Amino acid sequence: MTATHTQTRVFETLDDFRAAEGELLGAGEWLEITQERIDAFAEATGDHQWIHVDADRAARGPYGATIAHGFLTLSLIPLLGGRIFRVEEVRMALNYGANKVRFPHPVRVGARIRAVASLVDVADTPAGLQAVVRYTLEIEGETKPACVAETVRVLVA
Repeated sequence: MTATHTQTRVFETLDDFRAAEGELLGAGEWLEITQERIDAFAEATGDHQWIHVDADRAARGPYGATIAHGFLTLSLIPLLGGRIFRVEEVRMALNYGANKVRFPHPVRVGARIRAVASLVDVADTPAGLQAVVRYTLEIEGETKPACVAETVRVLVA
């Protein structure tokens, strides 16, 4: 993507947010992926595969270093995307799920990633406004992203 870091985009109302359907919402700040973060995720999830946690073995492996878990990368969307936009009128935003999650490129320890967000779809539901936001998690210096996921959330006024 060619997006540059943007200030938080603020939507005053759900109608303002709805009107942005189909638009690029912005790009977030870069975050370095440390071995400490990878190890903490491995501990939290029980996924201690060597490619993530054994630096010596991983150095001889296919990527030349440890790599972040794909689901670690996915789980960083709230952190990386949280400052890209907000809707003032919302009392509560509920995660409803994710569509089309893919991990096109591994994230090596020490790499920096960021989120770029686009508002794909909005629909009114009895619970509130359902929004599909596509997050592309870019890796600094790489052409392929680390993760592409469409998150689904319900915004309650």
